[in-house]
Amino acid sequence: MGKDFTKANGKALIPFIIFILIYLGSGIILQQKGVELAFYQLPAPVAAFVGIIFAFIILNGTIDEKFDTFIKGCGNPNIIIMCIIYLLAGAFAVVSKSIGGVDSTVNLGLTYIPANYIVAGLFIITCFISLSTGTSVGSIVAVGPIAVGLAQKAGLSLPLTLASVLGGAMFGDNLSVISDTTIAATRTQGCEMRDKFRLNLLIALPAAIITFILLLIFGRPETLPYMQTYEFNIIKVLPYIFVLVMSISGINVFIVLTAGIVLSGVIGLYYGNLTILTLCQQIFEGFKGMIDIFLLSMLTGGLAEMISKDGGIQYLLTKIQKFMKGRKSAEIGIAALVSLTDAAVANNTVAIIINGEIAKKVSSKFKVDPRRTASLLDIFSCIMQGIIPYGAQMLILLSFAKGAVSPFQVIPLAWYIHILFISTIISIFIPFADGIIRKNPINEN
Repeated sequence: MGKDFTKANGKALIPFIIFILIYLGSGIILQQKGVELAFYQLPAPVAAFVGIIFAFIILNGTIDEKFDTFIKGCGNPNIIIMCIIYLLAGAFAVVSKSIGGVDSTVNLGLTYIPANYIVAGLFIITCFISLSTGTSVGSIVAVGPIAVGLAQKAGLSLPLTLASVLGGAMFGDNLSVISDTTIAATRTQGCEMRDKFRLNLLIALPAAIITFILLLIFGRPETLPYMQTYEFNIIKVLPYIFVLVMSISGINVFIVLTAGIVLSGVIGLYYGNLTILTLCQQIFEGFKGMIDIFLLSMLTGGLAEMISKDGGIQYLLTKIQKFMKGRKSAEIGIAALVSLTDAAVANNTVAIIINGEIAKKVSSKFKVDPRRTASLLDIFSCIMQGIIPYGAQMLILLSFAKGAVSPFQVIPLAWYIHILFISTIISIFIPFADGIIRKNPINEN
């Protein structure tokens, strides 16, 4: 790897800071005005676009030179690959949901979970749905209302019940091979999703198992709820299992997601949930659902390239490296950066995209494996996203309780998130999960 002789230039970071301040500032102002989901009202691509305008004004070079640099960043192969995966993942999620896949998955779990262990069962159900669909918000929307109803009928602690759903949602958001956080983390670091999944699983699974045991012990209902009969179709759950197994097996993600869309479509056509026309419409709805993150990835890719060329990334690296003395401190630094960014923008995917380039350079400098870096970016962004009171996951979850629970009642009980934090910190100082890295070294050119 050749040395980077780009001259450090702190001024080059100004457009990036403007992007963050606009995104963060709008959320704070709207929050103070009592606007619902305040941090999600200003589309992130628009805030990035404002930063890009300032980059063209502030950074060195002619307009044509800066435009060429911007386009080069937008068209970076990793950015384009990431964007195409977003589209396919969105299409798969929407088509599978439209045929009743999410409902069947929830109902399948509720049918076979003993009433005594309903809170632990809700955690497992949400884990599976978020792992299969790649969306924490979608999983909360699917399971949240059912969880509130069961908690009220069984005399369960409502904060604990909601915390179990939140933990399960963040489990899959962090691990799923079709989650936008996984896509962003792996593409920015240049590693395979299956490798990041295997490494990540060794850290997350112990946290999930401990959480499950705690919920079995402390989540027992005061009265056994009446468990009604839930209708489900196991065939409609198969696309999720198919995509999960095939992705972990190492098959190309484009093939896996395309095959998953086709499988869900065939099932929907067979059961009459879809026609050829509505299948095409649902695929396009999935594409549209990813447009925000698609545009943000391209725009921030272009902005990052401009800032990097003008020395902004080099300046930041120079400052950060003063606090980093080796691999462990570099990993802690990466974790802190993505966590603080997520706290600022309240969006874990955005936080990963923002920090992707600098994390890659820090990792190269301190010899942190790219799979390890991708895992850290994903884990810590999801940890922070799960515990900030103004995150979409928390706000939507609490909306089902209709004001009966505050975020500060749920956050201490989000055991999975707290245990995941401890497990990951331990893995930095005692690299128990790095056996996969040693067994499967990346060949460097």
